[in-house]
Amino acid sequence: MIDRKQVIELVNKRIGGSALFMVDVTIGNSNEIRVLIDSQEGVSIEECVDISRWMNGELDKIDENFSLEVSSPGLGSPLLIRQQYVKNIGREVEVVLKDGKKKKGKLLEVSEEGISLETVEKKIGGGSQKKKKPVKVNRSFAFDEIKSTKVVISF
Repeated sequence: MIDRKQVIELVNKRIGGSALFMVDVTIGNSNEIRVLIDSQEGVSIEECVDISRWMNGELDKIDENFSLEVSSPGLGSPLLIRQQYVKNIGREVEVVLKDGKKKKGKLLEVSEEGISLETVEKKIGGGSQKKKKPVKVNRSFAFDEIKSTKVVISF
């Protein structure tokens, strides 16, 4: 069986020094290897094919019984690493917190510790107004508070 650590080392060896970054590596029970890569500009099919061919040659030296898929994360895939958050600054995201609450808003900032969103919340206006009005509010969330984050796709 191929070790996940070996695959990660191979991926990093192949994409090191390029604009590409590794998002995730999973290995199923039957040596079904799935490698997710990305970059700030996106990933072309040619890049995936090139990496897949190279990795097939390297993995054949370790074990001949495996299947390999190299791709970029799909549109509806959750953001898994900090670099994906950075790539999506300025886009609308939906954050599910570990306590089950959902927050939707524009991703403003990404730090080592977490993210900032611009959300729209209804608040009671000042003075004699009792009606709630939508107000833009900046909220920060630590990565350890976040269960999942997905980019909101609008057509």
